Amino acid sequence: MQRREFLNSLGFGIGASLLAPGSVIAQSADKSMEGTTVRAGDWKALRKLFPLTHDYIQLSTFLLASHPKPVADAIEKHRRAFDENPSDYWHDNYLTIDSEISKSAAQYMGGKSENIALTDSTTMGLAMVYSGLKLQAGDEILQTVHDHYSTDMSLAHRANRSGVKIQRISLYDDPAKVSIKEVVARLEEGINRDTRVFAATWVHSSTGVKLPIRAMADAIKRINKTRKSTQQILFCVDGVHGFGIENQDVSELGCDFFIAGTHKWIFGPRGTGVIWGNDKAWEQSEAVIPSFSDSYTVWMGLMQQEQVPVGEHMSPGGFHSFEHRWALPEAFKLHLQLGKKNVQNRIHQLNQQTKHGLAKMPNVTLYTPDSSELSSGLVCFDVQGVDPESVVKRMHDKGIIMSSTPYRTSYARFAPSLINNEQEIETALAEISVMS
Repeated sequence: MQRREFLNSLGFGIGASLLAPGSVIAQSADKSMEGTTVRAGDWKALRKLFPLTHDYIQLSTFLLASHPKPVADAIEKHRRAFDENPSDYWHDNYLTIDSEISKSAAQYMGGKSENIALTDSTTMGLAMVYSGLKLQAGDEILQTVHDHYSTDMSLAHRANRSGVKIQRISLYDDPAKVSIKEVVARLEEGINRDTRVFAATWVHSSTGVKLPIRAMADAIKRINKTRKSTQQILFCVDGVHGFGIENQDVSELGCDFFIAGTHKWIFGPRGTGVIWGNDKAWEQSEAVIPSFSDSYTVWMGLMQQEQVPVGEHMSPGGFHSFEHRWALPEAFKLHLQLGKKNVQNRIHQLNQQTKHGLAKMPNVTLYTPDSSELSSGLVCFDVQGVDPESVVKRMHDKGIIMSSTPYRTSYARFAPSLINNEQEIETALAEISVMS
């Protein structure tokens, strides 16, 4: 018996699923797409879907997405339905809708939908994964010095609670000259007999370096072959700044856990995110926050825990901004309309234009690798004699929104994305070239 049929047989009055024809949500989703279908690779049409002001050139949209029209329309329709009749709308959908959202996520990112948990952000996902791993005092988590504070602090909190050891390594000294061989060699050198987890970040928001995750995963796999089952190393990746850019099936990337927010490059609703884990990874994890599936099926004795998909079991329960979470499929649909390969090629094209322009300037030091194999959507640099915050402020005064990296060593940062065009990049580069 399918889970939906089982739940219906219990008398929960479950409404039609997110994708089921004729359902309230499916009708909302269909209407939200009226007049908003974008042809693959049509970047001008895509830009028109965003309410972003044209008063500025936007080179920092990776921070927090503006909602494109299909996403905004779906949010509004869900919000209106909740406001008009919250109890019925909730009860008609809440027991099954998360699994349907996970299906839409799997259509975009790959892997099995039942292995996807839904969260509110990358930070929440990282904290859940690192808090829930089945580790013992004395086990070691190996991380890098290049990670964001979300990883650093999630691991520090875990170590403080449990006696797990944290070891940090550098995978490169000069980001502009990083190589796959150097990264893999340093990873292998950093692993010792106590290492049980390796935590890394796919694209470093500090330098723009994109790690060779597949090559690193292969190195860990070789080491795991020499170890007992109780000594296997799990590979966990903060993937947020490659997710929505790279044409990648996460189940083939090589890591065990992949954690990302969906309100950045994906253009998803603000306050949404995902965790994908393979079967081995989830087996070595425990839930941190009770899910609705736990509360309303397992806790009440209506189902056994093994009947609940692991992703639903690991998705935090409680009341969220449901109109946002339930609108997430529209963001995945939009990216699939554009074409994942087209998206990757376009963002890399604009980033190559940016890097090549900056590299020619005598007043600029470029830190991001030139190769698209080792970089993605972020370009980090210094302007001689001008601190990064001043670069950001002076560019803002010129009508260009960019950012500086929020790390102990800070750089100026461009993030060309799908809403940008070649002329905007040239305008931004021209301003940098005369800055002193």
